[in-house]
Amino acid sequence: MKILVINAGSSSLKYQLFNMENTSVMARGSIERIGEPQGILTHHNCIPGQEKKIIQEQEIKSHKLGMHLAADLIIDQNTGVIDNIKHIDAIGHRVVQGGETFESAVLIDTKVKQAIKDNSPLAPLHNPMNLVGIIEAEELFPGIPNIAVFDTEFHRTLPPKAFLYALPYEFYTKFKVRKYGFHGTSHKYVSEKTAKLMGKDIDKINLITIHLGNGCSICAVEKGECRDTSMGMTPLAGIMMGTRSGDIDPAIIGYLLEQTGMTIKELDIVLNKKSGLKGICGMNDMRDIHEASAKGNTKAFLAIEMFCYQVKKYIGAYTAVLGHVDAIVFTAGVGENDQIIRAKVCENLSFSGIHLDLKKNKQKPSKPFYLHSQDSRVQVWVIPTNEELQIAKEVVQVLK
Repeated sequence: MKILVINAGSSSLKYQLFNMENTSVMARGSIERIGEPQGILTHHNCIPGQEKKIIQEQEIKSHKLGMHLAADLIIDQNTGVIDNIKHIDAIGHRVVQGGETFESAVLIDTKVKQAIKDNSPLAPLHNPMNLVGIIEAEELFPGIPNIAVFDTEFHRTLPPKAFLYALPYEFYTKFKVRKYGFHGTSHKYVSEKTAKLMGKDIDKINLITIHLGNGCSICAVEKGECRDTSMGMTPLAGIMMGTRSGDIDPAIIGYLLEQTGMTIKELDIVLNKKSGLKGICGMNDMRDIHEASAKGNTKAFLAIEMFCYQVKKYIGAYTAVLGHVDAIVFTAGVGENDQIIRAKVCENLSFSGIHLDLKKNKQKPSKPFYLHSQDSRVQVWVIPTNEELQIAKEVVQVLK
């Protein structure tokens, strides 16, 4: 069974073609900076013996054009990957916001597309582009089932005490103001992978999953179900991120509007694209921040300290939520590759049963790997996330 996974972002388009008989990747690619003069297209054929890499820099004006370019690269008699669309059994689409409409992945029809559109005000940068990916896939791959997999699905198990805000209740009933959570496919994937690596059933363990990249989120996972998560109604909430502020005092919004004369839209751009690590030290790539800190840049050092402090606070809070924790899991770009961040986050957490083996943390063995010491009551794992594979697995379940 061959599953094509499409992830149409706000200004990008990513895709992977899986052979689900062995979960191998047959082809993958990305189109970045859609709508900008210098877009970047990268495509990889991944079949052994037929590997091929294509990189092009060109203007790609729309997601529609991006989908057509991707389809041409995937289905090409000269590439040896696929020479006919009939070889694709289904297409899985990442959809950021399912709201309260969808409890699980679903076969896409007219009603589903309308519901995705109706939920767009909750994710204005992503859901419309997700919908473009779906509509174009229906045109480019006629007769092939399309399935929507939602970022918010994994967080459907949040209890009301965790997902409601202390606002007038009618804001929830009328406007659906509540915590939704994001990165759900990532948290679900690493939760299931951790249980397997620990040799335990997922419904027998409690985990804190820590997704640290340019966007960051943390989940309290009880017996395979999400009980709380750091992101909120939008991906802006939680810990500070590459360019997002994370949690702030809401009264700051009104104060800054009065003091600066900015519009709501301008301030929203500041909170989402000019804050977080970038706001503190002018950089949002953690590798650059480490390099600057090592050279004595005090703002870079402060940004690292703030970042680790906030992650640590969530570990403490979610330990209290879960009652006991069997393992914490680091994933995504920073979580998987940054030994300094992992060490700082786990520092002085021995009271909660977390003991890091600093030698293991500094090594770079094949992933996934554990880095807890023998006397650690709580295991510590590094597990590469694979959101596209998780989407493909859920597509297979819908087809079944």
